[in-house]
Amino acid sequence: QVQLVESGGGLVKSGGSLRLSCTGFGSIFTIVTMAWYRQAPGNERELVASIRSGGATDYADSAKGRFTISKNNADNTMYLQMNSLKPEDTAVYYCYVYSAYRPPHEYWGDGTLVTVSS
Repeated sequence: QVQLVESGGGLVKSGGSLRLSCTGFGSIFTIVTMAWYRQAPGNERELVASIRSGGATDYADSAKGRFTISKNNADNTMYLQMNSLKPEDTAVYYCYVYSAYRPPHEYWGDGTLVTVSS
């Protein structure tokens, strides 16, 4: 049973930084993409950043220049370094993994809350 677990969320002032972590994907085969999504109250879940198996990354416009996604294959941890945080970054942040192992499957964590105060 795969369980993705996020950590690192919390309350931070505008301009501050947080680093989110995601663990629990070490047993998943054929990972194609890993990503961070977020969902603010009243909004749809949106992609923040993604990293492919080869290491290529992609970012939402709102995250470019401020957030960095990375993964450590040695300890099977994915990170999201968030700098220059803004109140509009307040949301629940979710870890996501897409596996192409037959059948293809998506995995989600339960999320970690990030609150940025002005």
